[in-house]
Amino acid sequence: MRRDGRIRRGRRGAVARWLVGAVAITLLVGGCGLLGKPRALVADAPRTMTVNSPVFTSGTIPAKYTCFGAGISPPIFWSAPPPGTKSLALVVDDAATPISPHVYWFVFDISPATTDLQTASLPPHARVAINSSGKAGYEALCPRRGPHNYRFTVYALNTFFGTSLPASPRLLQALETIAPHVTARGTVTARALPGALG
Repeated sequence: MRRDGRIRRGRRGAVARWLVGAVAITLLVGGCGLLGKPRALVADAPRTMTVNSPVFTSGTIPAKYTCFGAGISPPIFWSAPPPGTKSLALVVDDAATPISPHVYWFVFDISPATTDLQTASLPPHARVAINSSGKAGYEALCPRRGPHNYRFTVYALNTFFGTSLPASPRLLQALETIAPHVTARGTVTARALPGALG
């Protein structure tokens, strides 16, 4: 009985630690506004940038860019960042998940001279943080229960991170490091359809 009690307490402790981590991420990227929630990050982190994709026809993401197709990242374009921008970051997320938000892709240290990411590729020197699924890369969008909206947000940053972040930082570490440096942002929201409907 004592051993069973210790096992149950150990499991409860593991679940508690997981929940604390999940809540910490939710508060950081949700309450602090990194992923477009109510409060902004730096001053008002103004939405002065425009973001779009030529493949999002009528606001819909083709199946090719989801788990029902090739599962590759779509091309994303954005307007020039404000003067003084040292780097850019791109975050793809879904705010309607049970543990919100779910981050599918987190690219940072993008040159401020860059104005797009092409399909399934990264510009020189750009790096990728570990996403919510524990992988450093693009996690294919995968709506299972009807149409679902996904956000593609580009952030202008007042610093270049370089060696201050490891090659593929953990999600929370990357969010905590980048959040204070956001000076502007822009977002496009597009819908993905389940199965072969896209």
